[in-house]
Amino acid sequence: MRLIGQIEHPVLKISVFKMDGRVSVKFENAHYEQTFKLGNDERIQSLEDVQRLVDAAMAEEVLHNMQQQHRCRLAAMRRSFGEQREASVFEEII
Repeated sequence: MRLIGQIEHPVLKISVFKMDGRVSVKFENAHYEQTFKLGNDERIQSLEDVQRLVDAAMAEEVLHNMQQQHRCRLAAMRRSFGEQREASVFEEII
C-alpha cells in the first residue's frame, strides 16, 4: 500500500492510499481513526477523484462518528472499571 496524497482539513488528518488498484481513505484525529475502503471503482482512481468525494459533509459525518466512538469507549470504560476519579494535579502535602 502506498500513500498517494493527503487532503487538507483543519481538524482531521486525511490520507489517501492505493494498493493493487484499490483506493482507501483514512481519517484520523488524536484518538480515533476511520477508514473507507473504496475498492476497485473506475470513478475513483486518483487523488483528485478522492478529493471530490471527500467533501465538507463527509468530513462532518466522520467527525460525528468519532464523537460516537468516544462515547462508546467512555461507556465501556465505565462498565468495565467503574467511575474513575480525576487524578490530582498537585501532590498532597501533609
